[in-house]
Amino acid sequence: MNSSQSARHYPSRPDNVYLFATCLVDQFAPEAGLDTVRLLEREGITVHYLEQQTCCGQPAHSSGYPDEARAVALQQLGLFTEDWPVVVPSGSCGGMMRHHYPELFADDPVLHAQAVSLSERIYELSEFLVQVVNFSQPDLGPDCTVALHTSCHARREMGSHETSAALLDSLAQVTVVEQARIEECCGFGGTFAMRYPDISEAIVSDKVAALRDSGAKRVVSADCGCLLNITGRAAKQDEVAGIADPSLPGEHLASFLWRRTNGAQA
Repeated sequence: MNSSQSARHYPSRPDNVYLFATCLVDQFAPEAGLDTVRLLEREGITVHYLEQQTCCGQPAHSSGYPDEARAVALQQLGLFTEDWPVVVPSGSCGGMMRHHYPELFADDPVLHAQAVSLSERIYELSEFLVQVVNFSQPDLGPDCTVALHTSCHARREMGSHETSAALLDSLAQVTVVEQARIEECCGFGGTFAMRYPDISEAIVSDKVAALRDSGAKRVVSADCGCLLNITGRAAKQDEVAGIADPSLPGEHLASFLWRRTNGAQA
């Protein structure tokens, strides 16, 4: 287990949690957010979604604009007033809120205390399902072969590559294959993909090739940014090659888990 996870104290299963849905889930993959809710509600947990939530502030932070990141983060500090876990279906956003919020407010004792309090309640979805919920549901789907891609922040800050893998390994009819250089970035990197598109394209092309070479029929990830980048590049290559059906479809981990354990075969 990742050292940051093994040192963390995990609570017993709560009755209530907050959902921090993330911008990409909200704008591009709402079904992943809904499936997160479905997974948690099936475990007997009431999910609270606060409509006032906005961005976690990571785009500004990773682009070198701490003041702007602080202004965005400040909007989140006072929202989650009950002492409930905050579940984030993204290791990238979860890493920002858990590890960087206290840094952003280090010079303000009051806000720093708030940031620390909030950061200690931040859980990436797969981490929460494994470490707190003890997720165990029968796999109702047919045999399939998938590859797991974990975002850089999820792997290096949250250690949630291990809990994501554990969830996939718990599904009896799912074979998980490993792509070459599994730890390498997909090339998204938030604003990096927009600031350096040629470099991003080269990185994601290499990632798509590795995923295809692994024999995976589908890529699963707990981060929508990576999924958008990987499946978008694969789709463009399909278009150029005249392939109508997606050769490398992708799915958020929450949706994959819900579909497999709820009996939906589509």
